[in-house]
Parts: sequence; structure tokens; C-alpha cells
Amino acid sequence: MNNSPPPLPRKDDSLGDNAGVRMLLPVGRSGYAITAGYLALFSVLIVPAPLALLFGILGVHDIRKSRSQAHKKHGMGRAIFGIVMGAIGSVILVLFLMSALFG
Repeated sequence: MNNSPPPLPRKDDSLGDNAGVRMLLPVGRSGYAITAGYLALFSVLIVPAPLALLFGILGVHDIRKSRSQAHKKHGMGRAIFGIVMGAIGSVILVLFLMSALFG
């Protein structure tokens, strides 16, 4: 049996590069993606849906822009979730407003 301790992380690794830490803490993620994720959760209330869509798009742009930098940002799943839920909620909001105005 090998009872040696696990290897220590390299000093040039940041907390955002460690998947285990990212699962527990919001490190190494785009702030836009985090915001989009929370707004997407509340987009079922319909009013925050356009903001979820906006922040989702900003999050994807921020993450893609960081791909060329040394510390890549994560959170693409949250950003996509914001775009999908924001789009669905925004369509419902527009339909509701149109029915209220013209119905």
C-alpha cells in the first residue's frame, strides 16, 4: 500500500484552476456568469428574465475573452443557463405585455 500524501498543488496554480474548490466557492468564474445564473433562477418570476438574458450574453463574452489570458474564467454553464431561462422568460413577458396592450 502506498501511504504517501497526495501531491501538493503547484505554486503557479490559482484557486480558480482547481475544480474541487470551484465546486464549493465561486472562484475563477466570470462575475457576469454568476449574476446570470442567479437571475435565471428568478426568471420564473418573469420580470428578471431580460436581465438574465443580458448578463448571460455578457458572461459568455467575458469567458471567451478570457481564453487568451493567463487565468481563464469559468462559468459557461451558468451563462448559458441565464441565456436560456432569460430568453424563455423574456418571450413570456413580451407576450404578456402584448396581450395586456392589445387584448
